[in-house]
Amino acid sequence: MPEIAREIAPPAAELSGATAIVGFGETDYALDYATARGKRPGHEPPTAEELLQRAFERALTDAGLERRDIDGLVASSGFGALDSQDAAKLLGLTPRYVGQGEAMFAYLLPRVATAIASGRADTVALVYVTVSRGIGRVFGGNTFLGGGRDSYYYYHPWGWSSQAAHWALMFRYYQSTFGATEADLGSVAITLRNYARLNDNATMTDPLTIEDYLASRYVVKPLRLFDMCLVNDGACCLILRRTDMATDMPHAPVLVSGWADVEVPHSKLDYMVKDRLRTQFQEAARLSLEMAGISLDDIGHFEGYDAASIHLVNQLEGYGFVEPGAGLEFCKEGQMWLGGRLPTNTNGGMLSGAYMTGWNNFIEGVRQLRHEAGARQVDGVMHSLCSVATTESAHPIVLSRGT
Repeated sequence: MPEIAREIAPPAAELSGATAIVGFGETDYALDYATARGKRPGHEPPTAEELLQRAFERALTDAGLERRDIDGLVASSGFGALDSQDAAKLLGLTPRYVGQGEAMFAYLLPRVATAIASGRADTVALVYVTVSRGIGRVFGGNTFLGGGRDSYYYYHPWGWSSQAAHWALMFRYYQSTFGATEADLGSVAITLRNYARLNDNATMTDPLTIEDYLASRYVVKPLRLFDMCLVNDGACCLILRRTDMATDMPHAPVLVSGWADVEVPHSKLDYMVKDRLRTQFQEAARLSLEMAGISLDDIGHFEGYDAASIHLVNQLEGYGFVEPGAGLEFCKEGQMWLGGRLPTNTNGGMLSGAYMTGWNNFIEGVRQLRHEAGARQVDGVMHSLCSVATTESAHPIVLSRGT
């Protein structure tokens, strides 16, 4: 009987580098988004099953493996149920290890790496699919995730029904504390849009100027349209394998070197708004880097969970790449761009690339460490920090280039 794995894996030095990412696959975000918007007449948008199969097949080809080589599967979906057993049948797999997935990749990878290291599987495919745009999902309001007073742990009587309200309150406090302006924040969206223009599969590639940014509508004041992540359909697949089995493969293996899982213990509003989770980010950085055996200075590329532009700044400052209050100047000075101190979200992130709850950001980390990112390649990068962060938790994962 296949195993259903739901355990949380704590960081452990003996697990550092024991597992490698050897393959990845993504669907056609830009094409499918254009189709959904009615801009590609005659092209039918793919179903969730078709998206899942496409990402898996591309990952399998990328890794140079056959179906028989895959003995583990974890399937996830964005804001919806996807049974891993059903996904295995759809993909033609008979795995001995089956893990029930969650939407965010950072929750899953440590569990799967631990399972592989303990011998429960040798080669595991992690697949994710979302059709949020296709089904018309609304992120906020009375209909979001069933509605009601406590929908998505917010409180509707006060208009608190979406993540956007959280980010807006964060930036209001940031403005009052550090004197930042809306135009300052716009530099983040513009930087990521410029990266997206170097990515053939990015959803948003039209030029974006500060004038365009300031002319865009507010979503929750002071945050504007370009401060918020996209809503689009797609699928991702990553294939993990025992590192000692990852030699003589088509691409350089990318080692899973470190991770952490740190959550707010109490008083979420205080931690979220005043501290912007800096306490959690600091502890998570310490644990993940300690596991990987490297320092923050060794990180040459960063992929942060940019559900909102200000939250990407929260992570840059929180993990310690820049002092509190200096993140926007860091961006405006070009330090997030190629050749800067820390090239950040080089695929366009979730603001302009695609919103895959962080999965596509991890794929970009792998691509960078393989040195296969083309025009947006970070020169000689050996370590990447990929982060998923909610409004109450920090989940960094350190990836390293193998040999």
